[in-house]
Amino acid sequence: MLDPAAPQLVVNSRTLYFSWLPADPDAVAALVPPGLRAQPDRQVFMNQYVVEDDSQTSGFGAYSLTYVGVSLSGVDAPGGENAGGWWTHYVTSSRRVREYAVARGAPTSLGRTTIEVRGGTLVAETEIDGVPLIRARCQVGETGSVISSGHHRYLTARDDQLLSSVYPYVAEPVTSFVIESVEFLEPGHSTYALRPANPLTIGFGFYAPRASFAYPGGFTVHPGGRGASAGPVGAPAERVLAQRGGERPAPVHQVPARRARSGLPSGS
Repeated sequence: MLDPAAPQLVVNSRTLYFSWLPADPDAVAALVPPGLRAQPDRQVFMNQYVVEDDSQTSGFGAYSLTYVGVSLSGVDAPGGENAGGWWTHYVTSSRRVREYAVARGAPTSLGRTTIEVRGGTLVAETEIDGVPLIRARCQVGETGSVISSGHHRYLTARDDQLLSSVYPYVAEPVTSFVIESVEFLEPGHSTYALRPANPLTIGFGFYAPRASFAYPGGFTVHPGGRGASAGPVGAPAERVLAQRGGERPAPVHQVPARRARSGLPSGS
């Protein structure tokens, strides 16, 4: 098992990331725990991404993942440009990633995310047990020359503590980019509470064929959880994570020929 206190790096994932206003703002607000506040407009965010090869990660291997959550007030990421977020669902195809994330407080499920682009139309779909839950459809152009970079802050809960982590990222978004639809396909599933309003109102968004980011090694404890106190975690939460065992050194992976041939730093 990977040590959940250790940082992890992911490079060149195919990433669709955007937000919307929900159909049921009260249901969305109810998903946020005491000690945190949803934004006044109850904005929901979602990241669907695919990591195609073991060589793109520091220890996760190839996998796919979708996380969905609620944008928060008062806990912005460094720089103040991105609001903090509370993860409500975290669906990954990898048991290794799931074990790592659940030890960090993420609300994990095993499932699969696919992203297909044909003729400028992108379809991203998330499923659990072979049942499609979420489907997004977009119109996408070519990778642009502008780099998007910064930080996101995500909050999770573990052992009656709210944990806050800051995630750096660098992405190469496409232009043009238009989100056409977002479907939540299973009314009986808990994700349905996050479905978008009609008409669809988008807050922010991008698609990047190459997006890189890191899972941080450290946490802070956010005040508000039961038994929580503010400040850096060298105490109890991170010690719990650090004690959950290490991992043998990751194997060396061969970079796929299609990327090695390009000679470009981004692996175009």
